[in-house]
Amino acid sequence: MILSWFMRLQLAYPNQPMPFLEKILGRWAEGGILKPEFYVALITMHGTIMVFFLLTAGLSGTFSNYLIPLQIGARDMAFPVLNMLSYWVFFAASVVMLISFFVQTGPAGAGWTMYPPLSAIKSAIPGADVGATLWLISMGLFIVSSLLGALNYITTTLNYRTKGMSMWRLPITVWGMFVTAILGLLSFPVLLAGAVMLIFDREFGTSFFVPGGLVVGGQPVPHEGGNPILWQHLFWFLGHPEVYIVLLPAVSLVGEILATNARKPLFAYKVSVGALIGIGALSMIVWGHHMYVSGMNPILGEVFVITTLAISFPTAILIFNYLVTIWRGNLRLTPGMLFALGFLGLFIPGALTGAFLATAPVDIQLHDTYFVVAHFHFTMATAAAFGMFAGVYHWFPKMFGRMMNDKLGKIHFWGTFIGVYLIFFPMFFQGIAGVPRRYYSFTEYNFTSQFVGLNKFITIAAFVAGATQLIFLFNFFWSMFKGPKADKNPWKANTLEWQTDSPPPHGNWGPELPVVYRGPYEYSVPGAEEDYIPQTVPIKVEAK
Repeated sequence: MILSWFMRLQLAYPNQPMPFLEKILGRWAEGGILKPEFYVALITMHGTIMVFFLLTAGLSGTFSNYLIPLQIGARDMAFPVLNMLSYWVFFAASVVMLISFFVQTGPAGAGWTMYPPLSAIKSAIPGADVGATLWLISMGLFIVSSLLGALNYITTTLNYRTKGMSMWRLPITVWGMFVTAILGLLSFPVLLAGAVMLIFDREFGTSFFVPGGLVVGGQPVPHEGGNPILWQHLFWFLGHPEVYIVLLPAVSLVGEILATNARKPLFAYKVSVGALIGIGALSMIVWGHHMYVSGMNPILGEVFVITTLAISFPTAILIFNYLVTIWRGNLRLTPGMLFALGFLGLFIPGALTGAFLATAPVDIQLHDTYFVVAHFHFTMATAAAFGMFAGVYHWFPKMFGRMMNDKLGKIHFWGTFIGVYLIFFPMFFQGIAGVPRRYYSFTEYNFTSQFVGLNKFITIAAFVAGATQLIFLFNFFWSMFKGPKADKNPWKANTLEWQTDSPPPHGNWGPELPVVYRGPYEYSVPGAEEDYIPQTVPIKVEAK
């Protein structure tokens, strides 16, 4: 977020000296003006850290680790040592990525997609030197960490369910994380192979991605026979499942929270699970829609149009199921519920604009414009972050045995929700007007310079929305130590994690593991004494 602030300052006040920037960034902002090559590096690192190190790790890493054993009635993950190893490998990946900010030539600056030949030739730009090598090493470590985690999640879900916990009694959260782990296991190794090949091109003179005939700085490049489009295929074969590796855990957390706080069963539970599986399956065959402008054969492009539009069917089914779940429900507007509703309010416009970009003739006009920036920030970045915030507010009492402050949580929600719309919604109009993304300055042309005023507005909104996150940080850490003590089951929820102490003891449960007798969403059952029936309550057998 802070990296994006530096970018927004440059876009709002192009080439205007800001002396404090030089104090913070040193030679990357000499005279208080951000250097163009560092602007590209900011884009690269902002995208990389946000997509992989925050959203992927924050959802699959934390919530899968915490909720899968609790919600299936297990004492721990299947492979605890492997689990700790995956954490420390991730930690190493984070350190290597952040170290690149401190090397002489600066961090990676070839875009977060690291397209060759720009990223394959060290002398091409400053951001293609040591920083790019560190980026590739870091991503390799990150992928190893993700694979270790995915193996653990799949094994634990299949083999460690407690007595009575059939697959059709699993909460939607576990299903989402299970499908996500399968996607990671199938798609991450492809980018690992690509990263290794790109390191070989950079360090050992191979030509996997470098074509012949290139001239850099007046000197011919001694490579030939490679194909930069191959990298695009390898990158996006992970890159599009990655969207759902981020989205599916968030959307499944949201489903759990909506049902709990609407006091209604999750509508069409089995259909919703089928939709999650359908989204996961289709996400593996849509990567080519990122490459319509790469010179791809139009017939192949048409195939990707069909598969990309097809993925909207299970997605729409899932979202409509969620809307029916809250329809005429007895809604409790806790901060977690507000963020879950906010997820729908962000994801729906994001998904609708995805249909524009899925269609090749329209995408050719909108590709690499601010329309794309607005679309994926609505769909993936902010929607997934809202799912993460919803999960934190909802499961905080279970994690720490204390409650977060409701009023601060609601201020955080409204400040963030309104801020996101003020930041990203105007970008759709910039994109339709043809404003290209990743540009350092928009003062060169009339059709872009007309948006300088709008860029100032967006920048102010970005700073206000960013400052709102300080409220969340204060609320989180203050409540961890000083918040009111939480009951075992403060939300009156049905799933297993709420039947153990808050926070759970070592091994999650006492001497006996819980036994499951019913599904996870038996809320407001007619004739029941309470409006919730936990999964551990036996079903009464009426005598004839």
